[in-house]
Order: sequence, then structure tokens, then C-alpha cells
Amino acid sequence: MGRDRAKSDLPVKVCPVCQRPFTWRKKWADCWDQVKYCSERCRRRRSQASGPE
Repeated sequence: MGRDRAKSDLPVKVCPVCQRPFTWRKKWADCWDQVKYCSERCRRRRSQASGPE
């Protein structure tokens, strides 16, 4: 059974809002290319990430 996979082998992206890495989740299997934010909270705060500093 080759279904077991180490967490370190999963794809990783960096959230543009909190700048933290997040890993692939099974619920994102069909839309991983479109996923940009690590959480709903960061998605709601996305306007703050691109605002002036």
C-alpha cells in the first residue's frame, strides 16, 4: 500500500498575509493551484497584506 506519505513530502506554499508556510491538505486536492491563503482568517485579511506600510 503506497498511500502513506510523510508530511515532509507534501507540497508547501507560503501565505502572503502571515508569511507562514502551509502544507497541502486533502480538501485542497482538486484546487491546490488556486489556494493562496493558509486559512479563512488570512483570506479575509488579504487586503492588509497588499496595503501600504
